[in-house]
This record gives sequence, structure tokens and C-alpha cells, in this order.
Amino acid sequence: MAAGPHQQRVVVMRHGDRLDHAEPIWPARNPRPWDPPLSDAGLLRAWTVGKRIRAAAAAQGWAVQRVIVSPFLRCRQTAARAVAALCAVPDGADLLAIDDPSNVPLDTSRLKVSIEYGLSEIMNTQTMGGIVSKVAPSVNKWFPDLRELEAVLPSGTIDHSADSLYPEISKWDESILEGRSRYASVIKALADKYPDENLLLVTHGEGVGASVSYFETGLEVYEVDYCAYSVLGRQVTVKPGGEAFTADSFKVLTKSGTTGIQYAPVSDPWPVG
Repeated sequence: MAAGPHQQRVVVMRHGDRLDHAEPIWPARNPRPWDPPLSDAGLLRAWTVGKRIRAAAAAQGWAVQRVIVSPFLRCRQTAARAVAALCAVPDGADLLAIDDPSNVPLDTSRLKVSIEYGLSEIMNTQTMGGIVSKVAPSVNKWFPDLRELEAVLPSGTIDHSADSLYPEISKWDESILEGRSRYASVIKALADKYPDENLLLVTHGEGVGASVSYFETGLEVYEVDYCAYSVLGRQVTVKPGGEAFTADSFKVLTKSGTTGIQYAPVSDPWPVG
């Protein structure tokens, strides 16, 4: 680590639009109903928001250096599009004008990507739905092996040396409150694991909500759109010798309504209409 104080940013992003929400019959026709892909709208949104994150960071003088993603397919596909936007060789207005990333040249040396099971969806009936609840007791293996999961992500970006904080996803029937607490602890642990890097964490809606409500007391999150994201920031100071550091508490740097998240002080009534 480089010695001295610096500002660390952690972006926490929800996945894009799910295919099963656009096509409700999808889960009944697939053997893995818990793991839908993105719809075409979701793929486009992930690419578009990835470009916006890059542009906003550049305007503030920083860049994402590491992307860490939930193993769910919708998150991996979202991360793949966001990583393409962050690694694209075209920049500025040229990048923002590109609607299809298929043939965009990438500089994959700009960041590294890994999968983190601790960023997974909360596994219960409320979040996963009826069909998944029926098959859940008989599921022995929720996901393929890590290398198969990584195949969705852009070639050349995978950090094979990165170990997941969680060896597997949480057990079935984790409560909403337990899941939110898990998200908050994983966000903090990943920031501490890479204190000299700015991170993009691609996860689920409750994870984005927890990134606001757990790190900024007195706020309640009311809505998290697809590909909504928060930006957390903290001051990190590396101690002499470069192997240890101290860090301030995270602050939420995004304002309600600007990046797809709606939140307000707990004491304030939510506006109607």
C-alpha cells in the first residue's frame, strides 16, 4: 500500500432488469428458477449505467480499480457490461455515444474482477418467490464451479488470486434483517481487504439499500431501481511501513434520487404521489 492518507470510494450497484420479471413464465420453464438472466433492457441499462459511473468518477478525479460481484447470473451479466464500460478504450463523449459494447476495444489492465458469495441474494421465500421455495429443500448445489461462473466476465479481467470472504451462499431461510447485516459486513470487509483501491460491488437491491441505511444512520431506503447505485467514501491512512492502515467511517456520497435510490430521514413522511 502507498503510505499516507487517501480517499477510498466503494460503489454498490444493483443488477439490471431480470428476464423473469419481463417474462413471468420463465421460472416454470427452467431448471434453475433462482438464477434468471438479464433481459435485453437489463443488458442495455447495465452498459449505460457503467458508462455513467465511469464518467462521474472521472469528473471527480478517481476511477474504479476492482469489481466484485455476486455469483447470480443477473449480477455477473451486469458486471460484465459495467466492466466493459470501465475498461473501454474510447473515453469521454466518444464512449457515452456508443450504444452497443459488442465490438468496443477494452484495456483489461485497468481493473480486476472476482466473485464474492457474500454479496449473494437473500435466500428466503420473500425474496426468491414461490417456485424457488418449492425446489429449495432439494437443491444441493446452487451454482456451477467458480471457473464456469467467471466465464461470463470479460476475458483478462479475472483475479484468480482473490478469495471469497464467504465460501458459499448463505443457507436457505436467511431473514431480511440477517441478509442486510451480512451485506453491510461484507461491504466493510471488502473495503478493508483492498484499502488502497476503489471498488465496484455488483449485488442485489437489499445490498444497495443496506449500503445506505447501515452506513448513514437515520436514513430509510424506499426504492432501489435496477442498476441503482450508491457511492460510499472514507479517508484511509496508511501507517508507516505500509502494511497497516486506519480508516474513518464511511459516508454516503450520493444524494437521494440521483442514482436510482430513493431514501429519506426515518422521521420524515414519505411523499405521496
